Parts: sequence; structure tokens; C-alpha cells
Amino acid sequence: MSAPVAQEELPILEAVINIRNRLTALKKNRGEFIKPADVYQLYQAIVKQVTRLNEVRDDHTTYNNRLDTTLADVFNLLSLFFLTIGRTRECPATYSQIASMRQILVHMDESGVYNESDLAPFHRRLHELRNILQHDMESGKHPPAMTKLLDRQLNECENLLRKLEDSLSVLSPELIPIHERLVNIRRQLVALAAKETAREVDAADAHAAKVEDLKGKSSASGSEESESTEGEAKTPTRESTPKPEGHRERDGKDGKDGLRIKAELKPIQEELRRIDSKRVDGKFLGPGGTVPASQAICSSLLEECFEIVQEIRAQDESKNVASSLRPIYDRLSEIRKELEQLVLTHRWSLRETDLWNYSLSLQEIDKMRVDGKFVDAEGNRPEGQYVLLYLLRRCYGLIYRLLSSSEPVSEELMPIANKLSTVKKCLNEVLKYGGPFSPRDLYPYQLALHQIDSMRKEGKFVGVDGSIPEGQGIVMAHLNECHELLEMLKESMDDAEEEEYADDDDYDFNDPSDDEEDEEEE
Repeated sequence: MSAPVAQEELPILEAVINIRNRLTALKKNRGEFIKPADVYQLYQAIVKQVTRLNEVRDDHTTYNNRLDTTLADVFNLLSLFFLTIGRTRECPATYSQIASMRQILVHMDESGVYNESDLAPFHRRLHELRNILQHDMESGKHPPAMTKLLDRQLNECENLLRKLEDSLSVLSPELIPIHERLVNIRRQLVALAAKETAREVDAADAHAAKVEDLKGKSSASGSEESESTEGEAKTPTRESTPKPEGHRERDGKDGKDGLRIKAELKPIQEELRRIDSKRVDGKFLGPGGTVPASQAICSSLLEECFEIVQEIRAQDESKNVASSLRPIYDRLSEIRKELEQLVLTHRWSLRETDLWNYSLSLQEIDKMRVDGKFVDAEGNRPEGQYVLLYLLRRCYGLIYRLLSSSEPVSEELMPIANKLSTVKKCLNEVLKYGGPFSPRDLYPYQLALHQIDSMRKEGKFVGVDGSIPEGQGIVMAHLNECHELLEMLKESMDDAEEEEYADDDDYDFNDPSDDEEDEEEE
């Protein structure tokens, strides 16, 4: 539980809440592009409050009250705004990425399921974020209050990553291949468990919908049936009761899905048994019969894999999802589906501030866990824990992927950048497969580039409010590449025409020598 807010911090809390409300209102406004001036105004306001807070707090004391959680919300949302306006190389934009990485690393530490290849991307990304922060600290572009906060956040992330790396360093070289294989097997099993649960939930929903539909039909035709069967009513038997329409089809589909999942599960079980058979008296042996260190890590991972196998088999037998976990599963599945869709379409449809709502939902679900597990009203731990944790961590990973893939182009220039990217791909494909071309074939590309060129004023793309949006260099580079590709296509078209004319010159239809030869033959 968070500590109470000190009396001298209450005015700061009130100001921070006001800033958060203003940021939320700005985020909800989809009618116009986000203006950098509005973002910087709110940024300066929150920096002022952080400076006031640093004056009344001790640097060596750790605080955790409502003011700290509200500040975290504000900085997270403000970071998404910096990404939206294309300022990805400035330190405020790194806050949301650092927070997302910390959540993923905490879950990895909790599960113990990771290897060196999993940690390497985080190590590289933290190094990049450290360089951004270091550059801003040296240039003085951002106030010390901001850089100091981000430096502390980065240190926490780096310490957590170092802890994970240290836990892997105790693995003996003989057990590293086994550990890496067990990590991959566990991921396959959890993904398979999630697939099995999704199949059951979809089947249950489809069955419920069919039943409701049949009830509606039977009630609508009840009066007609009562008249036609009056005096001839019979007790319905199992044979005389018709099955719901589509029942057999649904059973057949579920049966095929179940067989497919069992087929995928069988080789994994066999591989786990092979790994288990390498143990002697419960221990993995090294060369010469030696017992390598770090047995507990691999053995516990192996046992956990067997537990997940048993859970998948139990789900297949029971065909049920714990009712107490069903709402959480439904919400996580919905979030994952939406985030996976955004991964595919983020260049055209994503405003980075949209990720704020997903982050809040995941944090609320994460806080429902007790000692790392989801519990029901009685405090019990229903089955399906692995599936929910898999979905939760999958959603965290998707958010981090979307944040790290954000380009340094403002929201206002993103439609132009996307259009140029599409034109460039088309021109590359046309150039790749060759001609022949005509001026008419290239006209659509010329028109598209002319329209984009006409948007510039004095060589720059200007925003609605007269400002210069971020990302001019990237958009201009795309535009120049498109013009170069178009010129290459025009040159290839001219070369083809010259070759055609040269072929025509090889034979002169009006050559008088040919006429003389014809007369001699006559």
C-alpha cells in the first residue's frame, strides 16, 4: 500500500493531477494533429513540479506514494506524446520504453525462463537509450530534473538486466545447450496451452450463440407448433429430439483442432522424456560422469515443462476454462488481438498515445496477481495460470515492440511518409521486373510525386499551424529516392525506344536497289 502524501507535497500533487488531465484531454482529441508547442508547454510544466519536488525531498530516501504513481503516469503519457510528434531521439521519449522494458525484465526474472539470446536485444537497446540520455545531459538540451529521473530509471533497468545475466553465468557450459532447449520447449508449450484454451472458449461461445438462436426460433414458432400438435403430444426421446443446426460441424471442427494440438504435443513430450532420461539419480551428468553446477535451474525448468504438459492434457479432457479466470482471459485475448493488429498496421493507424490505454489495462490485470498467481474470490489458484501469464507477457512484448519501432517522423508527416514508402516499393517492383514501359504507365507515379512536391513551401513540409514538423530529413530522403527511381525508369524507356528505332533502320522499305533486283527477276 502506498504511503500518505506529505503536507508540503500536496500542492505539487494537485498541479501534477491537473497536468495529467490536460494530457488526457489532448490525447482524446482526434480531430487535429498534436502540436509540438502544446506538448512542450505541458513538458515544461511537469519539469517545474519535479524541480519543486526535488527541493522538498531527500535524494537518499525511496518514496512511493500517490504523487509518485501520478508522476509515473504523466511521464509515461508525455513520453508517448514525444514519440507521436517524432522526437524519438530526445530523452523524454525514452521513458515509456524504459518502463516497458522493466516490466518485461521483471516477468522474465519471475519466470526464470530466458537465455542469453533473449537478453541481448535488451542490452543493445539500453545502450542506445543510454547514449540518447548522455547526449542530452552533455548538451544541456533538457533540464537536470528530467535527465536525473531518466538516469535513475535506466540504472534500475540495467541492474535488473545484470541480475538476469548473472543468474545465467552460474550455468556450467555442459548444461547450457539443455537449458536453452528447455526454455524453447516451455515457450512452445505455453503457446500451445493458449491455443488450446482459445479453441475451447471459441467453441463454448459458438455453442451458446447457437442455443440462443434456437430459443429465439422456437419461441417465434411456438404458437403454430402448439396448434398442429394439439392432442398428439408425445414425450420427446433422445432419438426424436433434433440436434442444433451446425452441432455436428462444430464437433467435427473441435475434434480436428484437438487432434492437431495432440499431434503437436506428442513430439514435445517425447523430447522432454529424452532430456529426462539423461539424468542419473535426478542429476544431469557432464563428461566423465561429473555433476555440473546449477542443476536446480535445469531440473526445475524440466519439471515445469512436464506440469504444463499435464495442464494441456487436463484441459483437453475437461473442455473447460476456470470461470473465475474467464473474464481475465477474455480481456487479455482481446488486448493481444488488438495489439497484433497494430503491429501489422501501425504505420498507418497508430498514434503512440493510443498505447496508453493498453498499458493501463495490463497494469491493472498485473496487480490482480497474488504472489505471482491469479486467485479467485476464495483465494484459490484455479487452473490456467500459465495461459494467463503467457498472454500478459505477450501483450507487454507487443507494446515494447511498437514503442521501439516508432520512427522519428511526426504524426502530421506520417501520411506523406507512408505514401512515399508505398510509391518507392511500387517503383522498385516495376524496375525489378522490367518493361516495356510507356509514358502512360509511369504517369500515376509522376502525379503522386508532383502532388507531394506541391505540398512543400520553400523546400520544407509545413504544418497546419505554420510550424516545421519533425522528420523532414526522412521524408525528403524518401522523396529523392522516388525521383531517382522514376528517372531510371524513364532512361530505360528511352533506351528501349532507341533500340527499336535502330532495328527499324536495319531495313529500308524504300531502298531502290531492292526494286532493281525485283525488275531483273521479272
